Order: sequence, then structure tokens, then C-alpha cells
Amino acid sequence: TLYTILKRLEIANMLTVRTAEHGGRLRKYYHITDEGLKRIEDFKDEWKEIMSIYQFVTKEEEDND
Repeated sequence: TLYTILKRLEIANMLTVRTAEHGGRLRKYYHITDEGLKRIEDFKDEWKEIMSIYQFVTKEEEDND
């Protein structure tokens, strides 16, 4: 499941991937891109908005009790 998510992020240009040999085995190294960092900041802003709506709704419920 994790590799599916990483592949989607790579396709969306939010990650870059490089392959290198380490200890006789190939390993993949992931690096977040500027676009990926921007998406994280956008998500944090969206999350703040969702939380403020949630707090408003739950406050309304508490006031009605």
C-alpha cells in the first residue's frame, strides 16, 4: 500500500525518486519536491478550516444540551 501511494505522489510530481545500490541491494530514495511541499501547506490550511467548522458544530451541540 505504501508503495502505491509513493508511486501516485511521484506521478503527481510531488516526489522524486532515485535508485542507488547500497550494501549490494538496490534501494529507492524519495525526495519531496517544491510542489509536494506546497500541497502539504495547502492541506494544513484546509485542515485548519475543517477543524474550525468541527469546533463550531460541536460547540453548537454543547450549547443545546
